[in-house]
Amino acid sequence: MHIRRSLASVAAVTSLALALAACGGTTKEDVKNEGGGAATAGKADPNAELKKGLTVGFLPKQVNNPYFTTADKGGEKALKELGSTYKEVGPSSATDTAGQVSYVNTLTQQQVDAMAVSAQDPGALCTALKQAMKNGIKVVTYDSDTTPGCRNAFVSQASAEDLGRTEVQLLAEQIGYKGEIAILSAAQTATNQNTWIEFMKDELKDPKYKDMKLVKVAYGNDDAQQSFQQTQGLLQEHPNLKGIISPTTVGIKAAAQYLSGSKYKGKVKLTGLGTPNDMRKYVKNGTVEAFELWDPAKLGELAARTAVALASGQITGKEGETFTAGAMGEYTIGKDGVINLGKPTVFNAENIDQFTF
Repeated sequence: MHIRRSLASVAAVTSLALALAACGGTTKEDVKNEGGGAATAGKADPNAELKKGLTVGFLPKQVNNPYFTTADKGGEKALKELGSTYKEVGPSSATDTAGQVSYVNTLTQQQVDAMAVSAQDPGALCTALKQAMKNGIKVVTYDSDTTPGCRNAFVSQASAEDLGRTEVQLLAEQIGYKGEIAILSAAQTATNQNTWIEFMKDELKDPKYKDMKLVKVAYGNDDAQQSFQQTQGLLQEHPNLKGIISPTTVGIKAAAQYLSGSKYKGKVKLTGLGTPNDMRKYVKNGTVEAFELWDPAKLGELAARTAVALASGQITGKEGETFTAGAMGEYTIGKDGVINLGKPTVFNAENIDQFTF
């Protein structure tokens, strides 16, 4: 039985980018399309047979980055299962935009059937990607989007709504749906963080959270020292605090560092968005019960399966089209060609050693 995920009404999808292994963890807002829609051509045939023998090029923001290595291995595994060939190219620096452009051009010259790209710069790759599509190459972006008119589909990690609501749900379970809570965000102007926080506040309106109270939103500006100090300040200001949500990998790591060396360890619950490598020791020493992020291997797998579905003509990237991504289930393409991976992955003591990013 396939799991069906309808994404036609994805709310405020964010392009959630982890640029470096020691990532800052804030994420970029999804790029708005000035042209008005995903690049589509022809008509989809949902019953078309998946082609074998295709070549799909993966172009991450940065090669030899643990996060993208994990994601791209997920893509490689899927392509092998589908009978197609995987190849990876990319810059060694996460800020080498010109390098990314040249790699798009190289893949185009090599006449790959499709490419999966995590864009360093939303606009810089557009011309090169459009040229690739003119040459019949299907273009999927994953992790970090370009403008919709410059690719066929974007595989997004999670929606802003899913991220905001699930973090509240996770913390509520840990504190028994009772007590004062706070949020440790990044910058006060971070659009993505503010969007998630709005969904957190909306989630808290549900009657089941009637005994929980959000007492403060603090800002650590994605700086480890500031986030550490903000955590300390929250606990001094609110001695009855029961839990903290930090939707940024820098913030949650700094908060965990403070809590682990304080009298609040194990008493004040902490959750949010973090990477397993950053949070492993805090889970194992009892500071953190559970936190979340998306699984990059699944993100890479879905990007690969989307690329093959596009190259096989099962989908074109148009809103409302559906396709089956192997054992991952059935997906429906949302507005502007966005395909949402699904709910974030929760990491805890039971599964954290299965992940290395």
